[in-house]
Amino acid sequence: MAYRKVCDSQAGPLVGEVMHCSGGLDLDWDLDKEDLQEAGASMDRMQMQHVDCQISGCSDPGPDPDPELMEPIQPSVSVSPHGRFERLQEDPNYISHFTRAPGHKGQRRLHCFLLRYLLAGLGLFVLGLLIGWFSHTPNVKPPVHPSDSSDLLEELLRGIKADKIDALQRSFSSLSDDSEEARARYLYRQWVGLGLTDVHLSNHTVLLSLPGSTPNTITDRSSHQCFLPNGIPCDQRGPNDLSKQQFSYAAYSAVGSLQGEVVDVQYGSVDDLRRANHSLNLTNQIALVKLGQAPLLYKLSLLSELGFGGVLLYIDPCDAPSGHHTSHQAFRVTLNPGGNPANAVGSKEPGRSLTSVLVQPISAFLAKTLLSSPSTGQGDSCIPLAMPPNTERKRITLTVGNQLSYKKIYNVVGYLRGKRNPDRYVLVGSRHDSDHGGGASAIMNQLIAALTEQTKRGWVPDRTTVFCSWGGSALGNIGSYEWGKDNSVILQSSAVAYVSLNSPVRGTETLRATASPTLLQLTSDIQRRQLLSCIRGGNCPGPNVSSLQLPGDVSFFANQLAVPTMEFAFEQTKAEETTSFLSEAQFSAESPETLDPLFKFHETIAKMTAEAILRLVNDPVLPFYPLDIALDVQSKLKDKSTVSAAMLSSASSLRNDATFFQSETMRPANDPKERDPSHVRMLNDVLRDLEKSFVVPQTPPGVYSSIFPGPSSSNSLALHGACEKEPVIQPARKQSSVFHPQVLTRSHPVLQHDQQSSQTHSTLPHHRESIFGSRPQGNPVS
Repeated sequence: MAYRKVCDSQAGPLVGEVMHCSGGLDLDWDLDKEDLQEAGASMDRMQMQHVDCQISGCSDPGPDPDPELMEPIQPSVSVSPHGRFERLQEDPNYISHFTRAPGHKGQRRLHCFLLRYLLAGLGLFVLGLLIGWFSHTPNVKPPVHPSDSSDLLEELLRGIKADKIDALQRSFSSLSDDSEEARARYLYRQWVGLGLTDVHLSNHTVLLSLPGSTPNTITDRSSHQCFLPNGIPCDQRGPNDLSKQQFSYAAYSAVGSLQGEVVDVQYGSVDDLRRANHSLNLTNQIALVKLGQAPLLYKLSLLSELGFGGVLLYIDPCDAPSGHHTSHQAFRVTLNPGGNPANAVGSKEPGRSLTSVLVQPISAFLAKTLLSSPSTGQGDSCIPLAMPPNTERKRITLTVGNQLSYKKIYNVVGYLRGKRNPDRYVLVGSRHDSDHGGGASAIMNQLIAALTEQTKRGWVPDRTTVFCSWGGSALGNIGSYEWGKDNSVILQSSAVAYVSLNSPVRGTETLRATASPTLLQLTSDIQRRQLLSCIRGGNCPGPNVSSLQLPGDVSFFANQLAVPTMEFAFEQTKAEETTSFLSEAQFSAESPETLDPLFKFHETIAKMTAEAILRLVNDPVLPFYPLDIALDVQSKLKDKSTVSAAMLSSASSLRNDATFFQSETMRPANDPKERDPSHVRMLNDVLRDLEKSFVVPQTPPGVYSSIFPGPSSSNSLALHGACEKEPVIQPARKQSSVFHPQVLTRSHPVLQHDQQSSQTHSTLPHHRESIFGSRPQGNPVS
């Protein structure tokens, strides 16, 4: 007798049991009919036991059961359609006979069901985990860490595009409310939306000087002809001339009327004033002065000392940028050296001015009329405006009707926190004035968007970046001065650098970079990189990097705190040093859309500024170069007949020490294998404080306290010896010891002071709260 397993799809009482226990295979017996009839009760018992064994999964059938213990069962046989296989069918009485041992079989069946359900549940659980893992993994991207700084820079620059800046500018220009408060609140919302987690909006109530209800005038006493500042006769004034008055006055000038003779003093240099003083009585006369070659406030201080009662300012057409026809345009200047003028006048009641001299800007066309000067020509044949010899001076009446009033200005300050050195700050400043702030604000928003995008991808800066948008910039950098004074203690010890976006695109002819000596090399490298990319795309301006003094919100940080500063800007002004102070004149600015329709110049400035910010916040060792300081000092002492041998020797020693310091001390710190965090922090603090040792205690009005960003040696300041006195070189001798080769390996007074300041910083939480805005800055805006 033999048996084998075959598949059968017929249904029967045993099919269910067989499917559960044998996985769908039915047990078939291949027997003859005679054998079935002769098998008897013993065969039935064996079949029963075999079926039970199949159900329970046993492998050993055990001894044959006793035939007497079981009653005979009559099989019913069904024959397959093919006649080859015969299938045993259970008799209805089979189950009742088998129930004599129900507990044993039911328990095994229960265990089988439980085990199978347990395995099935475990399989479903594992399958669910796998499905969940593979379905969610693509949505949760792991942080992408750039392989090196160059990759990070490329990613950052790729995120800065002209069309994005264009969109930001259009959004900024579409504000229905053009007030400064509306612009500041808009920037606040934008910065929060772009990803800055710590943004503060504050206001200050300050004294502002604005045009009066009637325009300022200049009247020729001989012809009784009245002129507006732009040279148009008063009786021919058009409907648009009143709006032009917004850019035809000197803020914080004295008010009233003055009658006097016009005295031509050219650029107001010491030689010009000396010649005028020898030949004329200058008391209560009206000086006609060109902008350029020296700061305006310095010139006004000299004119006031000589007794002048009024000053007319103009720009010589020979000094004006090529292609700019400003002959018939007046402009605006401010006499505010910085900060809230209410503090300077010492009174809360409007009515007092910062000077007793009447000051009024006029056009070159009107200046030519008052000087009786011949035609000036064009191009290289241009003849500077001047009063011809033996010409009768005109007698005029100058009327100035400016008004003073108290108003609120607003600052927006946001922070991108650093990780390793969160208490070291890189400041990035722009302005949101209605007449100049559009393009700067769009670039600032693009920089914030690009940098925060990198932080979302896993980049964490080393130092904290402080983004600042200032209010009241046009009338004397009021917002930046007030915020800087509120935080001066912490800024003096923790500010690393100031990157300016004061007026990034004011022309399309020259790409000019301005930087402190310690940042000249970095600025030059960034500009060189931009020129290389420009060669591939065309429109390549020539390189132009200088440390000349420029006006703007950078003034407080460079002048009061000696913080290293840098700025990139496109402009139309000539590159000569003699015309560097023409930017003190504020003309009615063209809209960014008109000046740069494709926003390519804005994109260039944004990329250069972004690279500077990245280097300043990310480089383990600050990208400062002490040797450039020594070279700048030697350059300022060059060809000075009054310089002593001791001063020249000190400058030479300073250069030698700076060279050794830069090559032997700074270079190892840039090697990750030799880099020690405490060593690097101490080195960076020394580099940060280098320029603080070159501050002149007292300077003329309008001149920086630091000797580095000062004007050229050819102007009137050099004649006064303001930059040749001993205090200038005295800090240099002090600074040379800072560059001693062992400055970082042994005790040094400068380093001891720096270490003490670092320790003091950690124990003065209110200073840190001040810089981060936890303590109110001015009047917090709700």
